[in-house]
Amino acid sequence: MAPILRSLAAAFALGTLILSGTAGGAAEGKHAGMVLIPAGEFTMGREGGGPGEGPAHKLFLPAFFIDRNLVTMKQYARFIQAKGPIGPKGEQYLDVADEDNRIHLVGDTWRVEPGWEAYPASEMAWHGAVAYCKWLEKGLPSEAEWEKAARGTDERLYPWGNAPPTAELAFFGGYRGESVPVGRYPKGSSPYGVLDMAGQVWEWTRSIAKQYPYNPKDGREALSVAYPRVARGGSAASDFEGLTATSRHTVDPGRQARGHGYYGFRCSSRVEMVF
Repeated sequence: MAPILRSLAAAFALGTLILSGTAGGAAEGKHAGMVLIPAGEFTMGREGGGPGEGPAHKLFLPAFFIDRNLVTMKQYARFIQAKGPIGPKGEQYLDVADEDNRIHLVGDTWRVEPGWEAYPASEMAWHGAVAYCKWLEKGLPSEAEWEKAARGTDERLYPWGNAPPTAELAFFGGYRGESVPVGRYPKGSSPYGVLDMAGQVWEWTRSIAKQYPYNPKDGREALSVAYPRVARGGSAASDFEGLTATSRHTVDPGRQARGHGYYGFRCSSRVEMVF
């Protein structure tokens, strides 16, 4: 092997070793609590599904990390303690006036109501989810990233496969806004080990509601506009169709600017090769 090729191979190997995580495995450092979704092609969308789910199409994504669990009340309270419930431009991060809000100002500290610490964070507006991930030097996942993390590359209907949902696989069959502590359904994990990707709460994505085929470069992932965003994964009140990994829920700009108890989120992060 020529010297320059050997150098490149060694550098690549070193970068691979430094990469903080293996596909589906536990990550370290900045990406602790996240799993690595490897680069590659997957099928996005499906034929004969709900509104906007077709056509099914192939899409290549670079490798990325995504949170194994939904962001919890305890984690979001730390963010609100650091940044407050309102952003610098008046954008709402947390609907503190809603009776379902579980994060309150006690003295000079934002605290979660006792017993709610491990529940999915909710009552945050879309801007609050974006700001939280940015605070951690991460980002809100795109629709494409979310769907690949949920269904892998075998075109499965649900994170766990094609079998209908059961009480062992996901939290559903309740009312809108109802949830349980995160991570209680390991049997319902995605191919990469990501949890709670069906049921619980709808999950914010950074993607604007546009028709397929999905094109990450057509402006649908821009954060500076107020177009309707897409939430994924269904909620406790969703039917079987709403719980699929391809289901798309469009949230209008007015609603995405306010907090709601049936929306939650998780963060993603681009893979950074270090040589």
